[in-house]
Amino acid sequence: MKKKIIYILLALVVIAGAVAGYGYSILNTGFATDKTVYIYIDESKDYNRLLAQVRDSAKVESLSHFETLAGLMDYKDNLRTGRYAVKPGMNIYDLIKSLQRGQQVPVRLTFNNIRTKEDFAKRIGEQLMLNDAELLSKLDNEQICEESGFNLQTIPAMFIPNTYEFYWDISIDNFLKRMKQEYDKFWTESRLNKAKEIGLTPIEVSTLAAIVEEECMYADEYPKVAGLYINRLNKGQALQADPTVKFAVGDFGLRRILFKHLEVESPYNTYKHTGLPPGPIRFPSIRGIDAVLNYAKHDYLYMCAKEDFSGYHNFAKTHAEHEQNANRYRRALSARGIF
Repeated sequence: MKKKIIYILLALVVIAGAVAGYGYSILNTGFATDKTVYIYIDESKDYNRLLAQVRDSAKVESLSHFETLAGLMDYKDNLRTGRYAVKPGMNIYDLIKSLQRGQQVPVRLTFNNIRTKEDFAKRIGEQLMLNDAELLSKLDNEQICEESGFNLQTIPAMFIPNTYEFYWDISIDNFLKRMKQEYDKFWTESRLNKAKEIGLTPIEVSTLAAIVEEECMYADEYPKVAGLYINRLNKGQALQADPTVKFAVGDFGLRRILFKHLEVESPYNTYKHTGLPPGPIRFPSIRGIDAVLNYAKHDYLYMCAKEDFSGYHNFAKTHAEHEQNANRYRRALSARGIF
């Protein structure tokens, strides 16, 4: 009888050891990756899509172990949206706890060199969970723009190109709220005072900065070109900025501005209308904005692209001098067959 009891106890110990060993092997199942990879869970909260990422992106050592533990931890029906990191050395228990708690890793969102609201919405939609069509719809909503102090034409000025940290699943409303906060932080007392000295509002500074950036191929010309346009504004002269005509026509690819383009009726055509256009013709950069705020002081009123096609400009104080520069450029265009 004693021997029988001993055998039973030994069997139980063996079984318990086997169960413990199996449990230990499950808990310590890792990932065959030597760098951090990311798991994305969108609003569909599709468990099978998550498993595919755990298998293919994170390269889990045993998908069945992951499924077993996820079931034991009651995770399958409690997915939370977000972007989650799988780091070298993690095991499946670490990952599931991170997923359960919603412990996301922020996205470093970057945007720059953007012309249109459509381009902007697409760029943001590529980096965050939000829908680009819905974001564009918000940017085309007059009431939403006005709530932030802008309108349909000036709303691009609210988005200061830079790198920001966001949680991947941020809502569109919270994204816009954060961007307005970043805009307010950007416009420091120093920048506001400089704008006031020039006689422009922050939005007008951004509007001019957008023209300057479109006009220049190289950033080292920004302050000089900004100074030229400010001279024109101060004298009440039309800006006569070719990029605004391209915007009015709807073709930034125009190589040569013709008289028919100058006759296009649009508030953005600065050949027909004095002062600044209704809003930025692109999303101006920090460097462009600061170039306007710290513009170069000179007496130039005219500029024309250099005939060597270097991307730089010839500047002139008088219209006669400008015509000479313009004629050289026109001849260079014709010589290259650009009509």
